[in-house]
Amino acid sequence: MKTFLKPLTSAEEAEQCRLLREGSPAEARRAKEILIERNLRLVAHIAKKYQNAEEDMEDLISIGCIGLIKAIDTFDDKKGRLATYACRCIDNELLMLLRGKKKTSREVSLFEPIGQDKEGNEIHLVDVIEQQQPDIIEGMELSGNIRKLFLLLDEALTEREKEILILRYGLNGAPEATQSQIGAKLGISRSYVSRIEKKALQKLRDRFV
Repeated sequence: MKTFLKPLTSAEEAEQCRLLREGSPAEARRAKEILIERNLRLVAHIAKKYQNAEEDMEDLISIGCIGLIKAIDTFDDKKGRLATYACRCIDNELLMLLRGKKKTSREVSLFEPIGQDKEGNEIHLVDVIEQQQPDIIEGMELSGNIRKLFLLLDEALTEREKEILILRYGLNGAPEATQSQIGAKLGISRSYVSRIEKKALQKLRDRFV
C-alpha cells in the first residue's frame, strides 16, 4: 500500500478548517486538498476492516475517500477533531457499498451457485432446472432455453465478457475459477472481473426473453 502523509496536528487542522470556512476561494480549495491528503491514512486504516468482504483494497479506499470528503464538507470544527467525525462518515460510506453489493448479489442467475453436492462440488440453478423435467414439453422448452443461452454468449457478449463467464462458471468443459484466479490469469483486478461478470450476466438477462 502507498505511503500516506502524516496527519495534521490539532493546531494545523484548526487553521485549515478556518481557511476552508473563511479563506478566499483559492485558500479554501487548497485547505480542502490538504485536509483530504492528510487524512488518507485514516481512510486506509478504516478500509482495512473490510478487506475480508472480497472487495479490492483500492476500491475500498476510493469509496472511503467519498466519505472523507463528505465529512470535510459538513464538519463543524467547534465540535471536536475532524478524524473523530470522519471515521463515522467513512464507515457509513463503506457500509452502504457493501449493503448495495449484498442486495445486488440476491439477483438470481442460472449460473450462480446455490449449494454443494455430497462430493463438495458447487450446484448451480441451471443444474437443478435440468434435473426437474416433469414432462416432455417442459423438457423441450428447457433444452431450447439452454441452447438460446449459449447462443447469447456469442451474440450478446464481448470476447472478454464471454471468456470471463466461461472461466467463472466452467462452461464448455472448462474448470470453474474464482474471480481472483480469473483476474490473475487475465492480468486484471478481482474487482474488475466482478464488474465485467455482473455486466455480462445483466446482458444475458436482458436478452433472455
